[in-house]
Amino acid sequence: MDMSANAMPGLDWRAMVAALPAESRIRLAARARCAPLFAHAYAFHLNLRFGGMRPLDLAEFAHDQHLSGVKIHVEDGEQASLSRMSDDALCAFGRALGRLGLELHVETSTTAAAGLSDAARIALAAGATSLRCYPRYEGRISQIIDWTIADLRRLAAFDPQGRLRYTLEQHEDLKSEELVRIVEAVANPRLGLLFDFGNMINAYELPLAALAIQAPFVTEVHVKDCRIRPDRGGWAHLACRSGEGHLPLHALFIELLLLGDGVPQVRAFALEEEDGYFAPALRFPSELPDAFIPFRAPSITDIGDGDREARLRREIAAAHRQVDIVRTLLRDIATEAERIAG
Repeated sequence: MDMSANAMPGLDWRAMVAALPAESRIRLAARARCAPLFAHAYAFHLNLRFGGMRPLDLAEFAHDQHLSGVKIHVEDGEQASLSRMSDDALCAFGRALGRLGLELHVETSTTAAAGLSDAARIALAAGATSLRCYPRYEGRISQIIDWTIADLRRLAAFDPQGRLRYTLEQHEDLKSEELVRIVEAVANPRLGLLFDFGNMINAYELPLAALAIQAPFVTEVHVKDCRIRPDRGGWAHLACRSGEGHLPLHALFIELLLLGDGVPQVRAFALEEEDGYFAPALRFPSELPDAFIPFRAPSITDIGDGDREARLRREIAAAHRQVDIVRTLLRDIATEAERIAG
């Protein structure tokens, strides 16, 4: 697939804005100027694994950048991670975020009962408002869908007071309509979808088409960019710095910001720069019905064999840069909507 940077063939985001009704342009401009941006721990994945960075350091970054909150995986930070904290330490972490004026979202890489229940315990102890999950099963697609539905029907038992919102993320294997089928079958009003800008690529979907299917259920977002690579007849994705890949960033933000009539449907845009992360194709146009999905380990980025300290510094610089890139992008969208409306 050959695409120019930050563009799908024939896509003009300014034309998208111009085609909107006047009321939608006004709503778009207002939402673009106050979009809830969150720091995502994966933007500091290598520093959390190899550089001694702690969850509280991520919170301080978010506060310094005037972001709305943080999204952090239960395992981020190695020995300092949320999963290794006592309940008292989790409460203290939550209070620290509260003093910084930050909202906490917790993430886990499973829907299986043991892992999901423990992640809910961690989230509740730390005062989080949201918990993200995704299935990581090996099996036929029909089996994975059935197992995930059964898993997510247990959410009420893990959080009987209904303090958490939950999101199911498309994570490179299931297609958008399969995710919608799961959410509809679970029928929990606190469960929505987390839309990742690039994870549909590995399921042989393109971003705007995937979003059109997921849109009624999307409540949170992972913002990143990637380059699409041919892989055994399907598509892999190689994450890169925002604005240097193949994804239609402006167009995705426009569609996502407009979700929700009275109030914004999307509650968090998490800045998940993943420069260097690679994910292979998992779905293929030639696959048989009810294809088999192999086992996958949780996502990691290879630090490589070069200068480790230099690589850690580049990751930090990329995370800071993404904040600036996304804020400029949002400002451009708002300015264009206001220019046409005026």
